[in-house]
This record gives sequence, structure tokens and C-alpha cells, in this order.
Amino acid sequence: MTFKIAELCDIDKVLELHYRYQVNSILEADKKDGFVTTAFTKEQLSDLINKEQGLFIAKKDDQVVAYVMAASWQFWSIWPMFRFMVKDLKNLNYLGQELSVDNSYQYGPVCIDKSVRGSGVLESIFDFSREHMSKRYPILVTFVNKINPRSYAAHTKKLGLTVIQEFEFNDNHYYELVYDTSKKV
Repeated sequence: MTFKIAELCDIDKVLELHYRYQVNSILEADKKDGFVTTAFTKEQLSDLINKEQGLFIAKKDDQVVAYVMAASWQFWSIWPMFRFMVKDLKNLNYLGQELSVDNSYQYGPVCIDKSVRGSGVLESIFDFSREHMSKRYPILVTFVNKINPRSYAAHTKKLGLTVIQEFEFNDNHYYELVYDTSKKV
């Protein structure tokens, strides 16, 4: 398995993986094992690659079997959820500092194909993305929907993210989590 920062030629394979696990298209039987909520276009992924270098992938036999998205708050601000989170950053403290758009970034979504789950791919791709993003930001911020317990367990137990608060947005309930990007998993 290889890990790399995605290139434009990888977008179609990333979207194939994403579609299999996106909440609106995932098989109902697979939903209990985790899902991603936000839909993405080719243009949005192109911007994520070109402007942020924030799409990290794992490939096995020329297939994308995992991805992590990570980018500045500016990138994510086209979505209302992230604008809401940005407004609240100033109310949060981590590592002895007030969170801001300058010292933190938004990690996720992350998607792991069920064929490689439980094999350490999550930890490896997380660390790969964390290492690259740590050059720009000391703090990772993310959220997990409370109806996605598998993702919550993976992020808190396997990766060691810390819940900084819980919040509600658009009638959904979330955990907001943080991580010190100088720490390896």
C-alpha cells in the first residue's frame, strides 16, 4: 500500500470510494460501520488539491482504498457548518492557546474502504496527513456526528483525539475534537 498527496488524476477514484460510503448513497447495511456526510464535486476536490494540497490517499493495486481531507478554514468556509465552527473557534482553548483560523485546520472527512479496515490504514493515513499539515498548523480540529459511533471510537480510541466540546448544528448533534499535530499516533 502506498500513501501520497492526491493529484488531479486521482479524483475519479477518490469519488468512487466516497460515493460508496456517502450517507445518501451508502448501502443501508454498511451505514452502521461509518459513513461520510458531505458530498463533493470534482471542482471542489481539484481546489482541495491545487490550493491546499489537502487530499491524502492510500492506494492498493491502483485503487484508492482510503482518503483524508484536510484544509484551511478558508477552504471549508463555503459550507455553512464550517462557517458556524469558525465563529466558535475563539471560545475554545487547546495547548494553552485560543483556537483560530491561523493556528488550526479542519481535518476530515476520512474514508476507509471496508476491505482494508482494521489493518492499520486509518492510523497510517492519519499520520501521513498530520505530518504534512503540521508544517502549517499546530492544531487539528474535526467533528463527528453522534449517530456515527464507529467514527467516534476510531478517532478517540485509535487515534487519540480529544473531545473539546459538543455542539448542535442543523438539528444534528456533534462531538468536536482536537489533536496536537506535533504528536505521532
